[in-house]
Formats: sequence, structure tokens, C-alpha cells
Amino acid sequence: MKKIFSIVLICGGLLSSSCSDWLDLLPNNEQVTDQYWKSKEDVEAVVASGYYYMRQNITRMMQLGELRGGTLYTKGNLLWTNNAEKMQDFNLQPSHGICKYEDIYKVIGMANSVLHYAAGVRTLDDTYTEGALKAHMAEAYFMRAYCNFLLVRNWRDVPLVTEAFVTDRADYNLPVSSEEDIIDCIKSDLLTAIESGGAKTIYEEEWQTKGRATIWALYALMADVCLWDEDYDNAIIYCNKILEVPEGDTSIRPKFIADATKWFEIFYPGNSNESIFELNFNYALYQETNAFANQLSITSAQSSGFVLTERAVDKVKQEAAEVIKAQNSVVPERVGRTLMASVIYPGMVAPYSDYVRQQDLLLWKYHGTDVVDVGNFRENLDPNFIIYRVAEIVLIKAEALIMKGGPGSSEWSAAVALINQIRERAMLPAIEEQVAQEYNKLEFMQVLLNEREMEFLGEGKRWYDLLRLARKDNYNKEYYDFFVSEILEGNTTTNDLWVYNVLQDVNALYLPIPQSEIDVNPNLEQNPYYSN
Repeated sequence: MKKIFSIVLICGGLLSSSCSDWLDLLPNNEQVTDQYWKSKEDVEAVVASGYYYMRQNITRMMQLGELRGGTLYTKGNLLWTNNAEKMQDFNLQPSHGICKYEDIYKVIGMANSVLHYAAGVRTLDDTYTEGALKAHMAEAYFMRAYCNFLLVRNWRDVPLVTEAFVTDRADYNLPVSSEEDIIDCIKSDLLTAIESGGAKTIYEEEWQTKGRATIWALYALMADVCLWDEDYDNAIIYCNKILEVPEGDTSIRPKFIADATKWFEIFYPGNSNESIFELNFNYALYQETNAFANQLSITSAQSSGFVLTERAVDKVKQEAAEVIKAQNSVVPERVGRTLMASVIYPGMVAPYSDYVRQQDLLLWKYHGTDVVDVGNFRENLDPNFIIYRVAEIVLIKAEALIMKGGPGSSEWSAAVALINQIRERAMLPAIEEQVAQEYNKLEFMQVLLNEREMEFLGEGKRWYDLLRLARKDNYNKEYYDFFVSEILEGNTTTNDLWVYNVLQDVNALYLPIPQSEIDVNPNLEQNPYYSN
């Protein structure tokens, strides 16, 4: 793995709070060594580089989180040079570009450098306060934890890198660590950051409060990790640190946007009250762009971008009909999460489903400027990419309660109330508690997963939601069979029998170690599914 870590790019010079400074990486190809770390600005520069590389990974985040989940797919052509279509077909080889993880490790490398060197800067720069140091350390722990979580959910067993690679004499040939050890490291990093008291609640600039890691981002990531680890009690505890405001607490915390007409503010202009952490782009001020508006365009069905599967189209249409019925309205204009996802033609009349074609569907959250003004598209290709928002914390807590409880339990009553909070904003009818109490656990999870699928459509969540259930209780057969059926129902691009046979080996749920890493590191062991 030497080629991943031997050269680390840094941000040079003073970084102010300007978002544009957080994009530029100058000078290039400079080794981050003890000769570099002289001032608080140097620390800030490397922290900024970590966020820069996270922004460079957003298309990869979308691919990894969506393409295997049966909601979005790609037809694949020159736009996808990393063989992403092979991943959705469960037909990967270790040589395929989508399997490479070096860009994720770049963020970890930045974080490790901050954790290694930042404390020493305090002895050299009198203006670098203890509070500023702790804040930078908390951000570094968040970035390292998030990227390790991204790695473990996709590759499972990978090298666990916790030391800064400061010279070419360092040992780069690390073996893979187990998922258990990586999850333990992630939790330890997050606890260290939380307990240090250094994480900020807000920053001086509004965009930084959402675009840099805060205490709320640490809580959100910890809740997500605990849910993945089937640590449901702690998942609920960390959700409550965001959702429940202690008496006398005057801190500014993220809040759920309950008003359906204001829901779209989450996406345009972004950095809303509901946001916890998102990767920021701003073309008007800083010429920052990303590819989502092109990759999720109305012409995607004829191009190489993301396309809604037939299964997803049917679910969008079904939910649209529910909204129309619940609101006693012909076609409410692009409100809630469902109609937002489609092109609605002016003057269109019911039934809505008769007017929706798969090639007409696009993810309006990355294109539009409002939930009311039909046809108003963003001027620039610069939507933010949301990592966590309060709606997800609501549903993480609901899932943990479902898994803890059972029919007739208080946990299930609380879960129903949380899910209905999301549905009410989407202008959908509430789930009746009496009905929910008659579900078995898998049936209730199907309801929960449907809410997550529709609420977070195109936000890079779907595959992890399904995989989390598939892994439950050591790949419990009942849950796993449901998982397989969901994948097959959404499969658009390959033979069902092939996918079914692949999924009989749980190792195939994870990506292979890149062949380029195997070639240079004799200590790496390949995922058993790909060994042959």
C-alpha cells in the first residue's frame, strides 16, 4: 500500500473561512512531515484537505450506496471508467476500478497526520489555543471514523491505518484487520472526540456549521455505527442526543423540518436546519461543481448516469397515488419526497400514474430550486451531498426500537410515532399503531426500509440499509431471504439466476481487495469469494 500513503497532498498557505480556500490544494506533492507543521494555519490546511478529498469521493459514495440496492442503476459506458455497472451485476473482479479504495485512504491519511502532528504545533504557535487544537482533533477523528465505516461496509476486512506515514521508511505492508477490530476503532475514535469536549456546536460561517464536523455529526455517525453493530441501546442514546433537548439547553442543534412545503430547503439551497453534515459545493462564489445533475438527469435513461429501476418507478407512482388520495387533490405540485422525484407537466390531471414514464423520472432534489415552481432548474451543477440529516436520525432510532421490541411493546409504539413523523411531512397517511403492533419483526422492518428508501432516494443509503438487515443475527435466513428478494426485484441489468447464485455466498456482499494492492503488499489476503 506504499503508493497510497507515500505522497500526501496538502493545502499550502493560510486558509481563511472562505469555502473556495477549502477547494484549492497548493502546493502539490509536498510530504507532510515535521518540517511542515509550524502554525495553526498549517493544521487548518490539512484538515481542509481531508474535506476536499471527501468531496472528490461523492460519486463513489453514491455508487457504493445505491447501485446494488435495486433503486438506481447505471447502463454503463465511457462515463463510468471504474466498472460500476459490474458491481450492480455482482460480477466484479479485483482489477475493476470501482474496487479501488486509495482515495478513501487519502482522507484517512490527512486525519492521521493531524492526529500525529497537531499537538506539537501548540509548542510552536502561541496563537494556537487548546480549544482550537481539540476542535481540529475532533474533526480528524470524525473523518477517519467515517472513512473506516465506509470501508468496512463495502470491503469488510481491510487494512486499519491509524498511524501517520511520515517517512518512506514506514511499514506500508499492512495486513487486513477484521471487521470487529475496525468497528472497535471507529467507536473508540468517536468516543475520544466526543469526550474531549473539543467538537464545536456551530462555526463562525454558516456553511461550516454544516460542512465541517460538529458534535452533532459525531453523534449521528456513532448512532449509525451502533445500528450497524446491532448495539441498539447505544444507537438510541446517541440519536437522543440530537432529537431530545435537555431542559435548559440553549445550544443550537439541528432540527427536523416538519413543514412539507419547506422540505425542499434541505436540498436547495442546502445547509438547512435539518442538516447535520453535508459536503458543500458553490459554483456562484467559488466555481465548485459536481456531476450529480448530469448523472441524475432526465436523459439518464439514454446516457450513462443513474436511472431509477422499474421497481423504484412503481414505488414512486404508488406513493404519489397515496399522497393524492390522502390530500384529496388531483396533483399537488411537487411536494413531499415522492412527487419531488418526478417531472410534473403543467396542466397535468389525474391519474398521476398515467403520466409518469421511467425516462421522465429524475431526482429533483439535485436539480430543482423549489417544491412549488414547476420546471425551475438549478442554474449551476453544484448541489451539496448530504451525509447525515435529522430525518435519518429519526429512522435510525425507529429501527433500533423495532429491533429491541416486539408486538405489543412500548418500543414499537415509539417506532410507529417516529415513522409517522416522516410520513406526515411527506403528506402520506399515518401508519395505525394497532396495525403495526400486529406485524412480526420482518414485516415492521419492511415498513421501515420502505420509508428509508423513499426518503433518502439518491442519497447513497439503500445498499447499506438492505445489507444491515441481511447481516442481522449472523445472516439470519428469514432476513437474508428477504434481502435477496429485494435485490432480485430491483435487478435491471443482468440475469436473476446469476445474482441469486452469487448471493448464496455472503462473502460476495463485499468488494474484493484491489488487485493493485495485492500485487504490492504480500501481507494482504483476498476476500475468499474472489480468491479463485
